[in-house]
Amino acid sequence: MIKKKYGHTLKEQLIASAKDRLYSFSLDNGTIRGAVVNGIRMVNEMRDNHELGILETLVLGRAYLGISLISANLKGNDRIGMQIDCSGPIKGLQVEVNAFGEVRGFLKNIPIPIEKPMESFDLSPFFGAGFLSITRYLEDAKHPFVGKVTLEFGNIAEDLANYYLTSEQIPTAFNLSITFDEKGEVTGAGGLFLQAMPGASEETTSGLESLVKNLPSIGKQFSRDVNPKEFIRNIFQDYTPKLLSDYRIEFMCHCSRDRLSNLLAMLPHTEIKDMLKKGPFPVESRCHNCNTLYTFDQSEIENIYGMRYPEN
Repeated sequence: MIKKKYGHTLKEQLIASAKDRLYSFSLDNGTIRGAVVNGIRMVNEMRDNHELGILETLVLGRAYLGISLISANLKGNDRIGMQIDCSGPIKGLQVEVNAFGEVRGFLKNIPIPIEKPMESFDLSPFFGAGFLSITRYLEDAKHPFVGKVTLEFGNIAEDLANYYLTSEQIPTAFNLSITFDEKGEVTGAGGLFLQAMPGASEETTSGLESLVKNLPSIGKQFSRDVNPKEFIRNIFQDYTPKLLSDYRIEFMCHCSRDRLSNLLAMLPHTEIKDMLKKGPFPVESRCHNCNTLYTFDQSEIENIYGMRYPEN
């Protein structure tokens, strides 16, 4: 992966990187589990690499924040993927996160066509009808676990909550927030996840549901440099919050020239031969998860062909 730099100086990059974290906590003596993510740098780097406008940043950024929030219990080589396929102008998206807090993913339609100026950040018209699926790739499982629900709201936060209620019968709430300045730059990006565990009282869940609906913008809070730990303590002070852990969240893809070279080598020899004959050179290959462009000149394609098909 070739990541475009976020921040004008090394100091700015390090400070931004240190702030991008996922905070796991419990409420009401463990009957509610939750997580808060600050992902300002992650969303900005995602935007720069994928060369996104405001609408595309809002859609994919919310997906990055959402998938980050449900990664808190991953271990080892576990990872989770979320996919949306829809009939609207967005067409769909795909994102995934691993146990190290590394997030990657892409939109299926860039740029998203807009027929008239947006009057709000309501994205439901851009989704249309479709499906949301969650796939868990667990290290100890022989096969991935896949759950799928129809899109009911055209809002990633609400549709994720509906997935957990419908597919796993767990009452869950999400709040995903991205803030832009007057120039259209991302100044804040954050999210909240709450999930009722067995033993949670109806009084607690209804109280938290009302609280989440009336929360101030999380993205705006983090744009003002509010400390996420203090945010959790202050917002949930009536529910005895207990911080459990925190770890980094980062826009990261492990694609490389070597991996792309190996994929090219797996092509049928007729296709590689045709590539050598017709070009054009350099041959370009782009990773859809991070939009990194890799180029291979004619001599490199000849080497790939010679190593894979030495007798042809």
